[in-house]
This record gives sequence, structure tokens and C-alpha cells, in this order.
Amino acid sequence: MESLISTIFSLLLFFDSTLGGRYKATKNALENDVSSTIIVDKSGRGNFTTVQQAIDSVPPNNSLWIRILLNPDVYTEKVMIPKEKPYIVLEGDPKFPATIEYGDAGSVIDSPTFKLFADNFVARSIIFKNSYDHLILPDPNGSKTTWAPAILISADKASFHHCSFISLQDTLTDDGGRPYFYDCFIEGAIDFIWGNGQSIYEKCQIFSITDRIGITGFITAQGRKAPNETTGFVLKDCYVNGTGTTFLGRPWRPYSRVLFAYTFMENIITPEGWSPWPPAPVDSVAFSEANCQGPGANLSGRVPWEKKLSDEEVAYFTNPDSFIDQEGWLRSQPN
Repeated sequence: MESLISTIFSLLLFFDSTLGGRYKATKNALENDVSSTIIVDKSGRGNFTTVQQAIDSVPPNNSLWIRILLNPDVYTEKVMIPKEKPYIVLEGDPKFPATIEYGDAGSVIDSPTFKLFADNFVARSIIFKNSYDHLILPDPNGSKTTWAPAILISADKASFHHCSFISLQDTLTDDGGRPYFYDCFIEGAIDFIWGNGQSIYEKCQIFSITDRIGITGFITAQGRKAPNETTGFVLKDCYVNGTGTTFLGRPWRPYSRVLFAYTFMENIITPEGWSPWPPAPVDSVAFSEANCQGPGANLSGRVPWEKKLSDEEVAYFTNPDSFIDQEGWLRSQPN
């Protein structure tokens, strides 16, 4: 009798663990699914003709992933995703990515072409562009180089795959949350990756166009404000090239943190690598390079205040699981 009871109990445990495992797998699969798809087409062959119309149609406080597909075209408009519109996938054609562009400048808050304030966001195969592009010296209309972000990110759990970000100054405002960028193209001349995000840029191309402005530029301007803040920019397995010389970065705030790791740098990086930005002190800045290659990665002329990280520190910062994805949000996003 005891043997029979033991056998039955073992079978119950087996079925419970098996069914429970299947339920969890199904639940996770459902969480990754997209509930509906909205098509944007400028010619009228979709649900909406503008990107903002499609965003506006998403129910407030949405809890299910909604995909917005952009047919190949140039969408000349400003777009904003407010905080109450989470769980959006914005997707273009991988072969012919859609472009969202607008030409505005002078304000890091009002001028961005695309503004993201909602958590849980995915973008794939989209070109974000600010078409304002003027030289330092005023042109006959009095225009000059100034803040002209292509995108402003102030949200958590956002990922960008195979996207492009194009402008001249302050191209990518990475100023909140823990965004992840994979296989993206980022172009600019002055502080073109800036803000106080906690971010990983993996296998991205960083393209300097400082020849257009006639002076040496800056790739990053990170804004970590205190030593206990976890923020920082990590550029991992990237490729840095372009048409004009640039610094790797300058400290926007006193505890600015940037790491270039396993990155190939063409001969466009200044020998110093990094630039001070008074009044921010350099002794509290955490600028580092690790295992980089190429003619621009020569460390012999670097500033003496560049920080040397241990192998363990480099492993921590370059691993999404430890630096930005402790709870697994990145893996749970729709494929």
C-alpha cells in the first residue's frame, strides 16, 4: 500500500512539473506575442497615413504588444509616444527602412524628431533623422549649428535593432532608462550620443561628420551626476569611422561614465581620446577603453585621467544581463 501511494505521489509530482513547465512556456510565449498590427502607408493603403496617427490609436495604458508597421517611405513629421502608450513595436522593412524625419533645432526638448516617453518599446529597421544641418558659421539666414536631436529617449526597457540616427549635433538623446541598441548606425559631429542613460550599444557603427563643421567633435557626452548612479554608456563591438576627427567623449556632468570595449577605431580619434569640459572635474570622470583595435585605438597619447578597468569590471559593463537586463526584460520583448 505504501508503495502504491508513493508511486501515485511521484506521478502527481511528474505531471505537475510537466504541466507547470508547459504552462510557463506558453505564458512566456504569449507575453512575447503581438496582439495586433497597424499599418502606416502614406499613399493610403494602410490603416493610417502618418506615424503619429497610428501612435494615437493605441489605447492608453495598453498592456499588450502592438506592432506598427511602416511601409517604405519618408514620413516628414514629429512623432511622440507619451508615457501612457507602452508596449509598442515600431517596425520598418529590413531591406527598405522607413524614415521619420523633421528639420527643427534650438531645443533638446522641443526639437527632436522622435520623442519616446513610454516604457517597453521596440524599434526595428527605422531611420530617425533630424534634417536641420547647418554650419557653425551663420548662413545668410542667420542659422547655425545647435541642438538638433533626431531622437529623445526618456523611458525604460527600450530596444533598437538595425536602426539609424542621423543629425549633426546631439543626434541621440539617451537620457533615461536602460535602452539597448543593436546593429545601429549613429551619425553626428558634436555630442551625438548624450544624456544620462544606462545603455549598451552593441555592434553599432559610429560615424563622425566633423568635416562639415571644420572643428574636432565629440562622440559622447554622458551625464552621470553622482557616484552612486548606475548610469553610463557602453559601446561594445562597435566600429568608429567617419570623415572628420573627433574625441571619444567629454564629461557633461562630474561623474560621466563611458566605456568603449572590443571596438575598432579608424584613424579619426584624437591622440588624447577624451576632452575635459570645464567646470566638470576630470578626477571623478570614468572614461575607459578595453581591448579596442585599429589606428584610432592607440593608447600611448591618451589623457592621464582615463580609467583602467579590471577584466571583471569590463565583463560586468559589457554584459546586458548584468548591466541593463537584470530582470530579463530584453529577452521577453517580441521577436
